[in-house]
Amino acid sequence: MEISEKLLCLFSADIREEDGEYVVDVPRREVETGSLEPGETYRVALVARSESDESAATTDGDGDISASRSDDGPQPPVEPGEMRYVEIEDLGKQGDGIARVERGYVIIVPDTEVGERVKIEVTEVKPNFAVGEVVDDAV
Repeated sequence: MEISEKLLCLFSADIREEDGEYVVDVPRREVETGSLEPGETYRVALVARSESDESAATTDGDGDISASRSDDGPQPPVEPGEMRYVEIEDLGKQGDGIARVERGYVIIVPDTEVGERVKIEVTEVKPNFAVGEVVDDAV
């Protein structure tokens, strides 16, 4: 399956019926990490879960897939210690810079401003975002 470079986030969720409509809940972390904004319109793609995924995977209340599954899905496009040039596109709720790389993956970069292009070292990697430290701001 080909994944668009415009992909902002990827998560598992159940579909439920509510007042005659079908609803997919978006995990809180997708909004809190800056991937999505409440009130905005997004394109949604639904991918069927294979039988092997269904028998091995469970989700918690936020739609996170539990570690009991061998994760063969998309991995973060960065690794700890990796050096990257990024452009700060937005600011998070605490004022940290936000850069997006492949598939819309978010890298949080403290002490930066929108429009800055900086060289960073990735210091922490999570499934939905990473944290980086500026190593050179004269890019």
